[in-house]
Amino acid sequence: MLQTLLVLAGAYLLGSIPFSYLVARRWGVADVRKVGSGNVGATNVMRSAGRVPGLLAFALDAGKGAAAALLASRLDSGGWTPPLAAAAAVLGHMYPVWLRFKGGKGVATGAGAFLPLAPLAAAGGIATFVATLAATRYVSVGSIAGAIALPIFALLTARPAPIVSSSAAIAALVVWKHRGNLARITRGTESRLGRPARAGQP
Repeated sequence: MLQTLLVLAGAYLLGSIPFSYLVARRWGVADVRKVGSGNVGATNVMRSAGRVPGLLAFALDAGKGAAAALLASRLDSGGWTPPLAAAAAVLGHMYPVWLRFKGGKGVATGAGAFLPLAPLAAAGGIATFVATLAATRYVSVGSIAGAIALPIFALLTARPAPIVSSSAAIAALVVWKHRGNLARITRGTESRLGRPARAGQP
């Protein structure tokens, strides 16, 4: 029990590393929380600092999720510990202790965290994200669609119940974190990928 708690705490702290914030600072953005959408995530880094730092932030955020899941799997290859560690890493990204619990939306970290645990399901979620983004040009809509697709694909590919349950819980949190984006889509002020923001857009 103590080992499991230590693993989950470590996964949370690993997920809490604010790579998007640090990468943006390295590229001259003093505080990514104060520019663009204010989100500590790869999309906001890309829009405020450029494509290269945005892609780097995405890779690092995904990598910390994968590292948390892989480390947990080494210590406990079955049961609830690895999927809970994956979820803990995503929670760490969303609510990082280093940034007073104001973090990103967990999409890249979630993709990385569940890729080692459910490769086919994660690939299905990523494919859903890409297809939805291509169709709508909304990163937020693609992120929501990909998050919802993850537990569905996990169920369809017969992954264990802990992985299905954990991915479903994280999908619900990802949707919740995008509630502001959904409100802006309703108002017609959400920014589309590759297009300049209209007046009133974050």
